[in-house]
Amino acid sequence: MVTVLIFGLTLRDAVGETEFDLVISGPTTVRKLLESNQDRMGSLLQFLANREVMIAVNKKVSAEDTVVKDGDIVKLSHQSGASYDGTRHIPV
Repeated sequence: MVTVLIFGLTLRDAVGETEFDLVISGPTTVRKLLESNQDRMGSLLQFLANREVMIAVNKKVSAEDTVVKDGDIVKLSHQSGASYDGTRHIPV
């Protein structure tokens, strides 16, 4: 089982939950975890494609191709991109 934690109002609104457990059959990647659980996390794929998700696996900054296994904790946080002048823009 993998525990998924969702941080940031934008992602929480998209998913409707802040924490849940997912049963996996073996090691997988963060991206495949999202893709194989689209009923719960499919709405996050667009944020992932736009590079608006910070991923941490077991408290270590990670990437969408990071391998997760039984017992891992995956944290997904929303982050908007910074423009060239350092200001932030939030997708509407």
